[in-house]
Amino acid sequence: MGLSIGIVGLPNVGKSTLFNALTKKTVPAENYPFCTIDPSVGIVGVPDIRLEVLSKLSGSKKIIPAAIEFVDIAGLVRGAASGEGLGNQFLSHIRETDAIGHVVRIFEDGAVIHVDGSVQPLRDVETIELELALADLQTVDKRLQNIGRDAKRGDKDALLEQSVLERIRPHLDQGKRAITLSYTEEEFRVLRSLQLLTMKPMLYILNKKAGAYNLDEKSDPRFEELVNYIASTGSLATIVDAKIEDELKDFSPEEQVTFRVELSAHKDGIPELISGAYKLLGLETYLTTGEVETRAWTIKKGSTAPVAGMAIHTDFKEKFIRAEVVAYEDLVACGSYAAARTQGKVRTEGKDYIVKDGDVIEFRI
Repeated sequence: MGLSIGIVGLPNVGKSTLFNALTKKTVPAENYPFCTIDPSVGIVGVPDIRLEVLSKLSGSKKIIPAAIEFVDIAGLVRGAASGEGLGNQFLSHIRETDAIGHVVRIFEDGAVIHVDGSVQPLRDVETIELELALADLQTVDKRLQNIGRDAKRGDKDALLEQSVLERIRPHLDQGKRAITLSYTEEEFRVLRSLQLLTMKPMLYILNKKAGAYNLDEKSDPRFEELVNYIASTGSLATIVDAKIEDELKDFSPEEQVTFRVELSAHKDGIPELISGAYKLLGLETYLTTGEVETRAWTIKKGSTAPVAGMAIHTDFKEKFIRAEVVAYEDLVACGSYAAARTQGKVRTEGKDYIVKDGDVIEFRI
């Protein structure tokens, strides 16, 4: 399955710099509001050391990692939902994404202007979330108008949709995210079809800067205030230094380690960002390996073997007979697939088997 994340935030918080670091694709990242005029889309391979290990074990000709699509849009400002700045025309670009990565600036640097004149992370978060909520409010109002006639006629589906939309409307009007309310399965199905921005899971990407005044390093109350808010929403957060990661992206792993020490930036936040996205969306990875290729496949946690097989081809669900499964750790410890089979580590599983992260699978159809 594909995974896509829309990157949002105020101007000059580091969105495009982060995008560069993630994708090694150059997009404008100058220190001016609205420099990102067109949406940029980049496909990022998910770091997974298991692929290289399995590739050597199997003598694979190529490695294909799981992938995430990142969509970078122009910086949003107050009034974006009403057409201020360029944000309004770009909100549509993230409606089809699976989640939103909200980049929040947590550093002070006089050389990097802030669109509101000061660094106040929680205020910045509230600004963006208000604009997303107002954009959804417009969608909800338009939909209520469209289904009004059918609801008056007593149409069952229209009445259900009208009921749930009228329930979330005051919530959106207060600038709150629709995902924070609870829904029945039927109501959730209705909302999913509207692709509301505030129904998407949110990953907060807290951007610091080496050499600047970083709020997380100074026990600054503004950082504590932000962290408490994120915790209250049940969302996840990860800290990155987008500028450092962008500058190091073209160096070898060994060179990166050296430069990180010199720059006092020992931690690479990108893998944590990607794993955070997986956790947020309830995803995991299973593996296939052979002489042709070693590959990672992304699935929802709790997927049965036939459903997991659909990541390879949709026919696998209907034509599924059985799956031969060995845990990655067992396969590596045995040294080969043949040895793993001899030692009884390869299991035959049926259609009810729940696939686990790191399973190495060969499907039989």
